[in-house]
Amino acid sequence: MTNPRPARPEDAAALRDLVRAAYAPWVAIIGREPAPMADDYVARIGSGQAWLVEEDGVLQAALILEDTPTGLLIDNVAVAQGAQGKGLGRALLAFAEAEARRRGQGRVWLYTHEKMERNLALYLRLGFIETGREEQAGFLRVFMEKRLDRRGG
Repeated sequence: MTNPRPARPEDAAALRDLVRAAYAPWVAIIGREPAPMADDYVARIGSGQAWLVEEDGVLQAALILEDTPTGLLIDNVAVAQGAQGKGLGRALLAFAEAEARRRGQGRVWLYTHEKMERNLALYLRLGFIETGREEQAGFLRVFMEKRLDRRGG
């Protein structure tokens, strides 16, 4: 995987389009557009929260990271339809863990819709544990975390 790079203002439209396409299959499953489809990517880029992976100048994946008082929030991992199944999502999650350590955070956390079972299974395989479930803004969210040590576990 090409190392993620911080997104630049001129990337906003391509980032939005990638996320909308990546999450489109979930609309029928959860009954509405997932929250990342309506996010403000201009603001995310302006806040330094957006990271992109490109291959030969083509956007392949995106990651949104948000510092919180309780750890680094992995707010969004999106992989282009044609790039799925190649390990980019896993690589971005590993990058998020390394970034959390670099920032002095001892925990990464995320949430996903309870009907996104494939994602839940992946997070569990990667060492995340479920910490709770809650309805927020009409979404049935599953909260998960992974505690980090300083070495990489």
